[in-house]
Amino acid sequence: MKIPKRIQPLIDDGLVDEVIRPLMSGKEADVYVVRCGTEIRCAKVYKEVNKRSFKQAVLYQEGRKVRNSRRARAMEKGSKYGRKQQEETWQNAEVDALYRLAAAGVRVPQPYGCFDGVLLMELVTDADGHVAPRLNDVSMPADQALEDHAVVMQYVVRMLCSGLVHGDLSEFNVLVDEYGPVIIDLPQAVDASANNHAERMLTRDINNITNYYSLYAPELHGTQYAKEIWALYEEGELHPDIELTGYFEEDTEAADVETVLQEIKAALAEEQERQARCREAEELN
Repeated sequence: MKIPKRIQPLIDDGLVDEVIRPLMSGKEADVYVVRCGTEIRCAKVYKEVNKRSFKQAVLYQEGRKVRNSRRARAMEKGSKYGRKQQEETWQNAEVDALYRLAAAGVRVPQPYGCFDGVLLMELVTDADGHVAPRLNDVSMPADQALEDHAVVMQYVVRMLCSGLVHGDLSEFNVLVDEYGPVIIDLPQAVDASANNHAERMLTRDINNITNYYSLYAPELHGTQYAKEIWALYEEGELHPDIELTGYFEEDTEAADVETVLQEIKAALAEEQERQARCREAEELN
């Protein structure tokens, strides 16, 4: 096949020996099956920002730290250099997340590096050596759905314990090989503690996955994994191997508005008294 323009430099540098075929085209990248020596891998070619259809990218980039101060200032100003650096940050976010999550015990494709907007990584295959299917192409009995759902929830927990929320998790971003689910597509992963949208994104991720598995295991309907996980996270009680229940008891105790207002008034009165004392002290001096 014709070698994609963005992959040609990797062939010139000996990182890729052959482009075998296209694998898929997504909203932020095109993926190809490639040969690197004796290994069959995949090359994810990120689309340029004006060709991506990934909406609201700025929400996902909130809270991402840039160590280089010059680069950070350029990105804030939106200069040509800054936009280029922002693109590199977006692309490198995935490879950084892959390394971090693999170390945390989350099954993700093994990365081999990102080179000028092309991410080389493991090609996940099934028992017969074919490309592993996405979760949305897999059907299963109820017991398997419950088992795999529990595995994905554990991965979500381990991601959060590592400080990350996937941000776009669904049945389309999970592969299934002979050993179970594999999480993919992480360029939009968000910083759980620094991104104001992290809780909402986590809730959406978990609901997407739970809704899909509930097609095969209806007992998953009505579970509250998102609320349970986030509450544990906020309380500092979440750990990588925690056993989840899927249940969460809402705090139904009504707020005592009158007491709160009295406390606010008391605090204001105390502050006014403090300022009055300060003025009196200044006048005496």
